[in-house]
Amino acid sequence: MTDLLKLTNVSRHFGGLKVLQDVSLSVQPGTISGLIGPNGAGKTTVFNLITGLLPPTTGDITLDGTSLVGRKPHQITRSGVARTFQNIRVFKEMTLLENVIVGMHRHLHYGVPGLVFALPKYRAAEKRARDRARELLSWMKLEHKADDLADNLSYGAQRRLEIARALATEPRLLLLDEPVAGMNSTEKTELMREIVNIRGRGYTIFMIEHDMRFVMGLCERISVLNFGKIIAEGGPEQIRNDPQVIEAYLGREDDEVSVTPGVAE
Repeated sequence: MTDLLKLTNVSRHFGGLKVLQDVSLSVQPGTISGLIGPNGAGKTTVFNLITGLLPPTTGDITLDGTSLVGRKPHQITRSGVARTFQNIRVFKEMTLLENVIVGMHRHLHYGVPGLVFALPKYRAAEKRARDRARELLSWMKLEHKADDLADNLSYGAQRRLEIARALATEPRLLLLDEPVAGMNSTEKTELMREIVNIRGRGYTIFMIEHDMRFVMGLCERISVLNFGKIIAEGGPEQIRNDPQVIEAYLGREDDEVSVTPGVAE
């Protein structure tokens, strides 16, 4: 199977600081994969390199065989990569529906005259956008709040809204940066099911997450970063039992990490 995302010997240096060193990993299409590691290991830097917010110092990053290196973030988004962030970035003064429609801007082709004069092409495009936005909100169990201001949402609901907005770009690869940070156990379980459903609709998901139950219950393949280097790759059970991972990251907590049966099957 051809890799959807592939990093080959990717390094990123900030002056004399080597944040990433010869990182190679791949994500298969139609899968849920994870990137874990201690704070400061370089995980978010990996996402920033994939999305063009930073250039790699060395190495190559490809999406479906085409290099992303040197492309600007909006070009990479057009190529089919979307992401969420550790810190929520929703437009709190806008409704949920408006937030999701913002993510569709590259798919709306009615032009300025259509917008100014409300031509039939504009009206049809606007209806399609609203219908699609409501559909995406329904995937995240937010359709009943479509006309509410995003500022009125709970923290966990704002994170789900951010995922819906990322999906509005129609990505081939969805990057989730700590999607359950700040959520309670009920919200985490609900989001786990929603992510499984998103994958079932044909999306590929690559996530950074510190909650090991969440990662182990969802991801088919996990890569582990420590001090900017990949120290292990494999399935959940392999990662749980890897001596280097236990020493560097899981520690004694490994005894409490378990795969949630049936959720990601």
